[in-house]
Amino acid sequence: MVVTAHPDDTEFGCAGTIAQWVKDGATAAYVLGTSGDVGITTPGMTKQRAAEIREAEAIAAAKVVGVEEVVFLREPDGMVQNTMDLRRRLVREMRRFKPEVVITGDPTMFFTPMGGINHPDHRAMDEATLDAIFPAVGQPNLFQELEAEGLQAHKVRKIYLTARGQGDVLVDISETMELKIQALQKHVSQVGGWAELADRMREWSSRIAEGKDMAYAEAYRVITLESDEAWEKLQQMGEE
Repeated sequence: MVVTAHPDDTEFGCAGTIAQWVKDGATAAYVLGTSGDVGITTPGMTKQRAAEIREAEAIAAAKVVGVEEVVFLREPDGMVQNTMDLRRRLVREMRRFKPEVVITGDPTMFFTPMGGINHPDHRAMDEATLDAIFPAVGQPNLFQELEAEGLQAHKVRKIYLTARGQGDVLVDISETMELKIQALQKHVSQVGGWAELADRMREWSSRIAEGKDMAYAEAYRVITLESDEAWEKLQQMGEE
């Protein structure tokens, strides 16, 4: 499961990884905090119409890499806060989908490696996601109303934190780099100059992979919450 703040965050951050994992047999879902409703500044554009456009772009981009399920939480774009209600909604989606891995961003990143300011929506959404993963999603006595809905506690095994190319765990996306670019190109309202963008993304991903036995890569900081042994035991218990 990928949890991000805006419709195009996944494509810039981890679409190559998702494409590769789906290619290898995984099932993935996206949970988007906002619909990017303030992200189109064309004169006369309304927030409602912008949300419709950007949701359609997100769904189209997801399909490029083999993801059919995209959940829109429709938090206010530009004003996301890590509230208990948002945490509960994230827990609901995680208990429903039961992901082994959750990909999200690093909420401690205030400044990007390129010298910019990390969007406050990113930080709030990433923090809410981590708070949902631990301890809430795996604790049956938290959000007991979800248990009443049949959504039982679930343990997430690993968290992959995107950090704008920073991280010590690389995922080889050599086979899916072009899918990542094709997915990005679905966000017509956000990016233009396709050839320039494609070259920039290839250059960025090749720089991450430099010195490794791969042409292109995406980088992560990985947090392991359940060891291989503990995870296998949990799966066995679930099958019994």
